[in-house]
Amino acid sequence: MGVLLPESLLHTSWFGVLATFVAINTLVYVTLAMTKVLPKIYLSDWFSHRNRRAETRNIDPDAEI
Repeated sequence: MGVLLPESLLHTSWFGVLATFVAINTLVYVTLAMTKVLPKIYLSDWFSHRNRRAETRNIDPDAEI
C-alpha cells in the first residue's frame, strides 16, 4: 500500500502518460529559466557587418570605435 495512492494505480497507462507530461513540462520550464539567467547572446558580436561606420560619431572625435 502506497502512502497516498495504491501501488496498482501507479502501474496504469494513464499515470505513465501523466508522469511523462510532468517530466517534459519540467524540462521546458528549466530551459526557460536558464535562458533568463544566462546573458543575452547577440549574433552581431560574432559576425561583422559591412555597414559599420568607418569613423566615430562621438562627441569626442578621438574616442576609439
